[in-house]
Amino acid sequence: MCYKNEYQKRAHGEVERIFRELLPEAGLHVREEQIRLCHEMLDALMKNEITLCDAGVGIGKTYAYLTACILMRKYSVLHSGYSGCDRRPVVVSTSSIALQKAIIEEYVPFLSDVLLKADLLQGELKAVVRKGKEHFVCDYRLAQRLEAVRDKNKNQAQMEALKSLRHNFDLDSVHNLSGFDRRLVCVPKFCSRECPGKAGCRYQKYLDVSKKEEVFIQICNHNYLLADAMHRMNEYRPLLADYRALVVDEAHKLPEAASQMYGRSIGREDVQEISYFLNREHKSSEGKRLQDWFNTLSMEIRKDQAGMGDDIAGKENFYFPAKCRSSLEQVRGNLSLMLKRLAGNVPYWIFRRLEEMEELFGWFLKKDTRYVLFLQPDGRGDPVFMAGGREIPRFLHDSLWDRGFPSILTSGTLKAGNGFVRTRQMTGLEKKSRVRECVAESPFCYRENCLLYIPENLKATLKGSREEVEQLAGQIRDLVCSTFGHTLVLFTSYTLMGNVQQLLRDQIPFPMVQVWRNSQEEIARFKKMENAVLFAAGSCWEGVDFPGDMVSSLIIVKLPFSVPDPIHEAQREQYRSLESYIQTIVVPDMQKKLRQGFGRAIRTEQDTCVVSILDHRASKKGRYRGDVLDALPKCQMVERIEEVE
Repeated sequence: MCYKNEYQKRAHGEVERIFRELLPEAGLHVREEQIRLCHEMLDALMKNEITLCDAGVGIGKTYAYLTACILMRKYSVLHSGYSGCDRRPVVVSTSSIALQKAIIEEYVPFLSDVLLKADLLQGELKAVVRKGKEHFVCDYRLAQRLEAVRDKNKNQAQMEALKSLRHNFDLDSVHNLSGFDRRLVCVPKFCSRECPGKAGCRYQKYLDVSKKEEVFIQICNHNYLLADAMHRMNEYRPLLADYRALVVDEAHKLPEAASQMYGRSIGREDVQEISYFLNREHKSSEGKRLQDWFNTLSMEIRKDQAGMGDDIAGKENFYFPAKCRSSLEQVRGNLSLMLKRLAGNVPYWIFRRLEEMEELFGWFLKKDTRYVLFLQPDGRGDPVFMAGGREIPRFLHDSLWDRGFPSILTSGTLKAGNGFVRTRQMTGLEKKSRVRECVAESPFCYRENCLLYIPENLKATLKGSREEVEQLAGQIRDLVCSTFGHTLVLFTSYTLMGNVQQLLRDQIPFPMVQVWRNSQEEIARFKKMENAVLFAAGSCWEGVDFPGDMVSSLIIVKLPFSVPDPIHEAQREQYRSLESYIQTIVVPDMQKKLRQGFGRAIRTEQDTCVVSILDHRASKKGRYRGDVLDALPKCQMVERIEEVE
C-alpha cells in the first residue's frame, strides 16, 4: 500500500493491531475482508476521497468504518501541513432507527472500551443521535395536550403513553402513542422566541449537549443529513455541527430520502394538523374553512377517479385530473386571501405551513417542470398532493459531495450487475473524479450452505389471474411442507399476498403469520414460534434479521421490479428506447432489491437455507435469468422439488 506520509502509515499499522489483536482478545470474530475494508475506508478518509463500499452480509462494516474514523482523527494531517487533531466530528447517517440504536448502545461503547484499555484513545469515545424536532417532546405543547384530554374518554393505553412523555423525551422510545398525539406534542418546526417553556426546555438542553466538542460521532438518519445540507445551501443555521467526514450506512436508501426531502406533500392529515393549531391560536373559523376546502377538492378528485372504472389502477390515476383544475384554482385563491389575513397574527411556523400548501397547489396549476407532480392515495383513499424533485443526483452532488469532505458510502447492495454505475448515477457521483470503489464479499459459504431453487415447470400466467394464484400457492405449499415450516415468503404485492394466503389457509399444517405495513408485532410473534410461515412484503425485504433455523426456507414469489410510478415515468423520458431504460434503470434496481431479499436467508456462518424464486422470468428460458444469477452469490442450483426435499 502506498502511503502519502508517515501518519497514514502509522494509522494503517494500528488497523492491523486493532483487528488482529485487540478485537479478537475482546471476543469479536474478525475476518480478513473486514480488515481490508477498514484499510480501504481509512485510505479514502485520509486522502480526502469518496469511497463506495459494497459490503456483503456478515462482513462487520460498522466496526470497519468506526475504526477508520477514529484513526483518521488521531492521525490526520491538516491542510496547512502540520500534524494535529481536527476536533470536528464525524457524521454517521443511516436509514433505520435500529442501526442508530445499535451503533450508540453496542458498537461505540465496545470499541471505546477496547481502545481505551490499549491506550489508543485519550478519552472515552462519545456519540450522540441527532434527530428531527418531530422525534422529541415539546414540554409546553405536552402540557396543553394533557389539559385538553384531561376529562376526555381517551384510550387508556394511549393516555398512559401521553403521560409517560413527562419523563421520556424521545418519542420513539414510547409505545402506544397515537400518531395524532405525536404530531401535537412534538417540537414544532419553528419555535417561538417568546415560548414560556424556553428556560427549562429539554430539547434546547439536548441540542447544547449534542454540539459539545467532545462528541466525536454524530449519528442521524438520511433525512436529517439532507435537511442540514439544505440549510447550508440556503445559508440557514445548520442542524449539525460542522463535520470533517461523512459515513453513509445503508447508502442505497439515500436517493429515496433525497427525493422526499427535495419534494413536498400535502394530504388530509396535514390539513387536519394545521387546522388544529389554527384553532389553538383562536382561528377556528379559518381552520374549519381550510378543512372544508380540502375535503371538497378531495371528493371531486375521487369522483373523477371513480369514473375511470377499470383504469383506476392505471398511471392516469397518478396525475391531477384536468376537470378539477377550477376547484384547485379556487382553493389556492382562498388560501392566498387567508394568508393575507393571518400574516403577523399566527406563529410563523403555522403561517409557513400554509404558504407551502399554497405554493404546492401553484406548482400543480402551472405544471412546474422542476418537479414530478402526482397524486398518491393515503390510507383512506384520499389524494395526497406530491411533488418529487427531478434533479436528485444534482441535488446530492451540490449539497454534499461538492463540499469537498471525505465520505464513505456503504451498503450490502450498492453494486448491481453492471458494477456501481447505477449507484453513481443515483447519488450524483457519476462524474466525480475522487471516487473509489470497493467490494467486500460476504464471508459466508453460500456454495455449501445455500440451495437456490428455480422450478423448471413454471408457466407464464396473466398477472392477478386465478391461475397465477393457484400456481404460486401450489409451489409454496410444497416448499413449506418440505422444510416443515420455518419459511419466509416475500411478495412484491400485498394484493397477491392476500390472495395466496387465503387459498393456503387450510392447506398448510403450520402456523401462518401475515405481515402488513409496519406490523412489527407480527414479526416478533413469528420469531417466537417454532415452525411458522411468515407472509411478508414491503419493508421486510430488508433490515429484518432471522438468524438460525428460524428461516430455513426463503421464497421470493416475484422478481422485485419497481412498480410504475410518476418518478420512474419521468426517468424513462430521458432514454431513447424502452429497452435502454430497462437495462440501465429497471434491471439494476431489481438486482439490488433481489440482493436485499436474498440477504434474509443466511445471517450467520452456521445458517443454512433453501432460496426459491417462483418467477418464470428467472427460469432457464426466462428473460432475466442471467441478470438474476449475476446478482446473487454462487450457490448450488436445482430445478425439481424432489431435490429440495
